Amino acid sequence: MKLKILIILVLTLISNGYSQQKSTKDSISVEKKIGIEVIARVQKDKILLRWAVNDPLAWKKLNTYGYLVERYTVTRDNKTLSKPERIVLSQTCKPEALEKWEKLIDENDNAAIVAQAIYGESFTVAGADNIQSIINISEENEQRFTFALFSADKDFEIAKKAGLGFEDKTVKPNEKYAYRISSNVPEKELNIAYGGVFVGLKDYEPLPKPMDFTAHFTDSSTMLSWNFKILAHAYGSYYVERSTDKKNFKRITDKPYTSLSQQNANNKQIFYVDSIANNIQYSYRIQGISPFGELGPYSEIISGKGKSILKYVPHLTVKEFKDDTTVNLIWEFPEEGNDEITGFELNRSEEDDAKYTTVIKNISPKSRNVVYNKLSPTNYFTLTAVGKNGSNRVSFPMLVQPVDSIPPAKPIGLKGVIDSLGVVKLTWTHNKEKDLLGYRIYKAYNPDEEYSQVTISPSEPNTFEDKVVIKTLNSKVYYKIIAVDYRYNMSDFSEPLILKKPDVIPPASPAFNKYEIADGSVFLEWANSSSEDVAVHQLYRKENDQKDWTLIFETKNKEEKYQDKTAIEGNTYRYAIFAKDESNLVSNPSPEIAMFVPKYSLLPDVKGFFAQSNKVTNTIDLSWDYSEKNVDNFEIYKASDKDALQLIQIVKGNIKRLSDPTITINTNYKYGIRAVSKDGRTSKMDFYTVKF
Repeated sequence: MKLKILIILVLTLISNGYSQQKSTKDSISVEKKIGIEVIARVQKDKILLRWAVNDPLAWKKLNTYGYLVERYTVTRDNKTLSKPERIVLSQTCKPEALEKWEKLIDENDNAAIVAQAIYGESFTVAGADNIQSIINISEENEQRFTFALFSADKDFEIAKKAGLGFEDKTVKPNEKYAYRISSNVPEKELNIAYGGVFVGLKDYEPLPKPMDFTAHFTDSSTMLSWNFKILAHAYGSYYVERSTDKKNFKRITDKPYTSLSQQNANNKQIFYVDSIANNIQYSYRIQGISPFGELGPYSEIISGKGKSILKYVPHLTVKEFKDDTTVNLIWEFPEEGNDEITGFELNRSEEDDAKYTTVIKNISPKSRNVVYNKLSPTNYFTLTAVGKNGSNRVSFPMLVQPVDSIPPAKPIGLKGVIDSLGVVKLTWTHNKEKDLLGYRIYKAYNPDEEYSQVTISPSEPNTFEDKVVIKTLNSKVYYKIIAVDYRYNMSDFSEPLILKKPDVIPPASPAFNKYEIADGSVFLEWANSSSEDVAVHQLYRKENDQKDWTLIFETKNKEEKYQDKTAIEGNTYRYAIFAKDESNLVSNPSPEIAMFVPKYSLLPDVKGFFAQSNKVTNTIDLSWDYSEKNVDNFEIYKASDKDALQLIQIVKGNIKRLSDPTITINTNYKYGIRAVSKDGRTSKMDFYTVKF
């Protein structure tokens, strides 16, 4: 029977359960240890086991050869046995035959997905947005592996049918066991490490209650969130339930809700938005589902109401000063909003921040102005429209300052020093104005450039500490200050203060501008350092994996090129140039250049290069033969009627086949191949032309 299923899921990253063990290639990486991972769930009279391998290719082979399930009795009556007692629970635990899945496929989505992944002739996953980009770069075996494990995580009965779970009903309460799940795949095909778990009936623990469950009620909606990472070991998905009486709850999610349902997989919180009616009390709770199909306890119940948002916002428009302490504030607010509010409130702060205090309450909904008679030198006002349903809207702040146009006197007595660490300490004579708010400090690195402000707000003391970078090309730093009063009138700039930095600046770095390899030699050219006090330029070299630099050439700023005749074919060299000044300060190295001196002999040609159209898979299948032992990889090139020859794939030296799916009907294709050795040598290009 040919199974046909189109799985449409909102999938970002499989970050939970066994499905996170997904590989990116069917080929085996030498750095990754392939093995089986096992978890257990203790119930009152039995122990449930779940396992999975962490590699798609290994999973595919284990579906054929199966798993060996063993149990070792380690302790009895709290005493360790001198020799563990071994029992084989399953000699070959593997997926059940296809015909045993057929009845479940139409009734159970998880069964349909797993059966298709194991036995289906094709496996297509469709999605949208960033999902499509992930699926497009995944291979079919990886898709089968990912979705099979994810579906098995949600249904323990399906996990058992897929050869990924087992129930041990022969356990005893006075014993403790070591379970071992091993691979039946021959080691000559693939070496897969076994996995295990040590557990007994006394290790039973109830499932935990979901944590950090919160709800934010807004206009016609509720934003639910909870922390799934804390309990990721216990739950892979959740049911969300809702009630209007705190007694009768109903599930509002047709299927278990998981972290895969949201786009940002790096967020530890799950978010769910529920549409509700305003002004009705709603209660919510969630329930976790374990990888063994168990339902955990409910979370705490959270209740609340949605409230409509006040549509209209007041806008302060005019400030009319009566005297130095009194102002008449005028605002705009739509007349149709009068019936939706109980009135207005005037709020004041001395700074433009969130610390506003209500100074006038119970302003009539029909009013559009209010008089305030306790002004300070600086005032920020906001106006709040108080909605009848508890929803308030606040205007933007308005700055109100009584008239005062007299600025403070220009600061005098500006002095300062810079220490060897670049710490700058400034002092000056304090101004005598009573309404002085503070000082603003400005800095520049050149006398003709515009000074930039280094203080965020006016600084009250007549001292200031700054930090400058000593090792820059600027040898001096320039400071000016101004005084500011409470009405933000600003004085003239003080006289500039010029401070000289300690002389610890190394020369500027030189830089390579040309390099090439010819006749077995390395030719280098560079631009010397732009610093005036440079004494010499030094050229250093590293050969292959050499850790320390070796000085190979030194010049007193005359030569700007060098021929390295000591370079040996087949070796890699790195070069860097340093400049040293008259004070023996050394520049940073120039950007390194790395050069491989290739061997000039060619590799043998690739034999038997052949390309054939495959109408079944809609690909062009390439194959070749090559017996040279020192080959590192093969470069595959492609040209068509419309496109020039270009590199399309680099494959490892042990691979002799490749399928190209990026083809168009009725098009002539020309494929080329050449071998590349580990020492950089290449073979001649071999070509084959085929029409699809």
